[in-house]
Amino acid sequence: MKKVILDLKVSEAKHLSPNHILIKLTHQDPLPDMLPGQFVEVRVDNSPETFLRRPISIHFIDREKNEMWLLVAAVGNGTRKLMQLKQGDLLNCVLPLGNSFAMPVNVAEERILLVGGGVGVAPLLYFGKVLAEKGSLPAFLLGAKTEKDLLQLDEFRKYGDVYLTTEDGSAGEKGFVTNHSVLAQKFSRIACCGPQPMMKAVARYAKQTDTPCEVSLENKMACGLGACLCCVEKTTEGNLCVCTEGPVFDYKRLLWEL
Repeated sequence: MKKVILDLKVSEAKHLSPNHILIKLTHQDPLPDMLPGQFVEVRVDNSPETFLRRPISIHFIDREKNEMWLLVAAVGNGTRKLMQLKQGDLLNCVLPLGNSFAMPVNVAEERILLVGGGVGVAPLLYFGKVLAEKGSLPAFLLGAKTEKDLLQLDEFRKYGDVYLTTEDGSAGEKGFVTNHSVLAQKFSRIACCGPQPMMKAVARYAKQTDTPCEVSLENKMACGLGACLCCVEKTTEGNLCVCTEGPVFDYKRLLWEL
């Protein structure tokens, strides 16, 4: 898939919480094709402490409005600078990067569970939309520390059933995603993104139940092109760059102790 560098215009910058912003971006030309699970590398301008681009998952694509959505959490100098974006600003992006979640051949016949934690929910919204358009009703299992950390729930509910967990019990079931009662049901496959301990726990569940499972890794990716080697992950095939060979992997390819 061809990669391009574009100056995208911010059509909306909506603060979802003190630490999260939804950035909607557009362009005068049609946006390139992008797949669920891919990401962009954004340039952080006017930030003397930020020299490298920041990898951000593609949260959603709205073809009617020619928009790409990014869901950003303020975790460092670069992302805190992105929190200051406003309507009309330009954001330079390299896109689309990485691989995507696997699309089942007979997708309408499958029951797919999409598991996300924290801002790791971001790539699952677009994946859920595509699955729904192909006739599959996905189930979203979304976890966070507290109710205020749960993001975009109304958007997720447009495309599937939504199940929630919070560590303090303020919304959904109390505990972690792997404690939720929905896991007593049978799913044909799982897609997951979030903190690594959470993804390992989901992979452990997938192994125990013999359920195909993909995880989207959140390794640091400075270039997005496989040149800097800072995102290398140990796999059954040797050390691989997450930005080019991933970020989506079948968990069985990863040398995780489960």
